Amino acid sequence: MTNKECSDKGGRKGRDKVVLAYSGGLDTSVAIRWIQEEYDLDVIAVSIDVGQPPSQDDIIARALRNGALKAELIDAKDEFINEYAWAVLKSNAMYQGVYPLSTAVARPLMVKKLVEVANREGAKYIAHGCTGKGNDQVRFDVGIVSLNPDLKIIAPMRDHPTTREQEIEYAREKGIEIIVKKESPYSRDENLWGSSCECGALEDPWAEPPAGVWQNTADPEKAPETPEYVEIEFEKGVPVALNGKKMKGVELVEALDKIAGRNGVGRIDHVEDRLIGIKSRETYECPAAVTLITAHRSLEGLTLPRDTIEFKRTLEQKMCQIIYDGLWFDTLRGAVMAFIDKTQETVCGTVRMKLYKGSCTVVGRKSDNSLYDVGLSTYAEGDTFDHRSAVGFIYCWGLPGRTSAGVRRKNSKK
Repeated sequence: MTNKECSDKGGRKGRDKVVLAYSGGLDTSVAIRWIQEEYDLDVIAVSIDVGQPPSQDDIIARALRNGALKAELIDAKDEFINEYAWAVLKSNAMYQGVYPLSTAVARPLMVKKLVEVANREGAKYIAHGCTGKGNDQVRFDVGIVSLNPDLKIIAPMRDHPTTREQEIEYAREKGIEIIVKKESPYSRDENLWGSSCECGALEDPWAEPPAGVWQNTADPEKAPETPEYVEIEFEKGVPVALNGKKMKGVELVEALDKIAGRNGVGRIDHVEDRLIGIKSRETYECPAAVTLITAHRSLEGLTLPRDTIEFKRTLEQKMCQIIYDGLWFDTLRGAVMAFIDKTQETVCGTVRMKLYKGSCTVVGRKSDNSLYDVGLSTYAEGDTFDHRSAVGFIYCWGLPGRTSAGVRRKNSKK
């Protein structure tokens, strides 16, 4: 089912509505009642599925039991991969060279869905559970007003921060139904493109991440002793087959995630510069994303000219910054992506990857659009390169330097 909506209340006549980005966790479950009491609004709870782990129960039914006027579950996994994750892939986007933007790239899709529901329902407000210290508050707030500047934003955890214990007590007093999981020192976010983890022992950048931080990848030291090889086929920069089997985006990412994950690939430990100026130590697990970006970049090296690659690298960094900084709906993102999409027309072919104890290595690549010419590159029999032409090329290439040196020598004698 791609879209599930339930409603059992008519709402109070004349009462304004708020669309709440609803995860089913403690914060957003409590927020339903809190927003009703503090703002006198009818709450429409919206949960957006981008591949995060499923809840222990039907969170939509629970949102209604906790007082939401309506509750809706939107399956956005296909759209997330095809329209958002593939944009990251084609851009080889790795924030600060290491992080494939798994959390950041999901936020504009969530914003888009929340605004669509708000417009459809005539809601004047959107609420989210972001704190005042993170990047997501920027991504949600800026994205919302970029799509509908008339919408107002409510952020309970930013405006009225409370402790976990205070929230649990509030839920008990108000009769709010919550699922209190075993308390974890970590804060996590997960989707199909990867997962993030912060807080707890990770707040010491000198400390090695405890084993409990990693949930989706094998310990590289305990990964299989035999390397595992995978072949990824690309069409116009997008993966379309895995080990010779044609697959749609979600299926391919899920399959590769398991393969790379069991070989310990995709673990990232990073001290990251947040948008608001704080340095934060984060760990990420992105097995499929890391493998795909490594393969894609290699295929570009085979099929794109040097000047195109060098210029594209500059725009890749710009795309990273745009996504990380929450500017997905800005005009610049569309313009940059138009150039990147143009470069992908010849990025077609197959890449063979070796996955072994945490490493992800390209060991082969082939393409009908390959710019690699054996006759030109070989030093063995069959060499077709005219070696004598190099002398004239070098003379012309070095002429500016030769001219400058002559002038300096002439002036020094004066």
